[in-house]
Amino acid sequence: MAASTSMMNNVWLGSETGILKGVNVGKKTATNYSDLKTLDKEQEISAMCWATEEEQMLLTGLRNGTVKTFDLEKGEFTETRDCSGGEGVFRGLATWDDSLITCVESGLLKVWKEDTEEQTEINVGANIRKMRQNPVKRNVVATGGMENDMKVWDLEDPEKPVFRAKNVRNDFLELRVPVCVNDISFIPESSKIVTCTGHHHLRVYDPSTPRRRPVMSVEFDEYPLMSMSIAPGGNSVVVGNTHGKMAHIDLRKGQVLRVYKGFAGSIRSIQCHPTLPLVASCSLDRFLRIHHIPSGTLENKIYLKSRLNCLLFSSASFDTVDTEGGVKANERPVGPVDEEAESIWKQMEEITEESTQAKRKVNAETKTAVKRKAPPET
Repeated sequence: MAASTSMMNNVWLGSETGILKGVNVGKKTATNYSDLKTLDKEQEISAMCWATEEEQMLLTGLRNGTVKTFDLEKGEFTETRDCSGGEGVFRGLATWDDSLITCVESGLLKVWKEDTEEQTEINVGANIRKMRQNPVKRNVVATGGMENDMKVWDLEDPEKPVFRAKNVRNDFLELRVPVCVNDISFIPESSKIVTCTGHHHLRVYDPSTPRRRPVMSVEFDEYPLMSMSIAPGGNSVVVGNTHGKMAHIDLRKGQVLRVYKGFAGSIRSIQCHPTLPLVASCSLDRFLRIHHIPSGTLENKIYLKSRLNCLLFSSASFDTVDTEGGVKANERPVGPVDEEAESIWKQMEEITEESTQAKRKVNAETKTAVKRKAPPET
């Protein structure tokens, strides 16, 4: 029964208390897949990734330096691997062929090869906030952090980065702009890379050109951006900040398309579904939220009791409502339609500038006529 339950979950989340949670979005049910009696702060889940492209197993990186493998079919953890080294929590996990890639906060990136003690170590710089793998070229990763601008690494030739971003020019007061890369994403079917920063900037880089500075830079709100994810289609991105604001931003024009509200804490992780127009997000307010990207509709809101750090969105298609007549996310209209309200709006008179001026003229004539008919004051 545990196997069938875990395979039906759509979203997987890691918490500060070390609990792996699986959520069935349609049924709004959550299951804990950790031994609650043995939990401590050293088992905090700080990073997650799929172990295989078939999404049958996932990897969780714990604060104590171990990486645990969870088998979705069996519904249990099947392997624990010591991946300690460096200092700080995991800032990224990935797999490449038969190798495991880890990166910790102190800047030590390691490639752990299967069934061998041979390791590849790369110093990517201190104060790392994020390591992200290129989903197409899996031997390529990008790193960035506090006063450690984005770098792109080829793990087949790790001697030096293949691209090193350059900070933007000084501001209008000729002061240096601080560097704080909090998240990184590779734009699909493109050589471009997008980053979000702790100084509320969204920046796009193009390593295929000689230019090392961003080709586009956009500001959103005034608080640090913590997480982001490329929306389906690759032309826009969803970002979230420390004050619970999430926005959909067009990467072609640099415009904010929509702002999603309702959060009550810092947004820690965002992931868009690869095919459906849905985005999953978790924050410190302990809720998992599923939004419909174009309309901004809150499809699901599930309370999970724990402070949440990271999440994985299953690529399988699903219904956001577990009913026989439920509407699939990819069949949902751009916005919610209320037929009764629509009929009322259609019956209303359309207000235009010409009609407004005509009414003002009629009202003025009516007032003049009333004054003429009024009896003289005595």
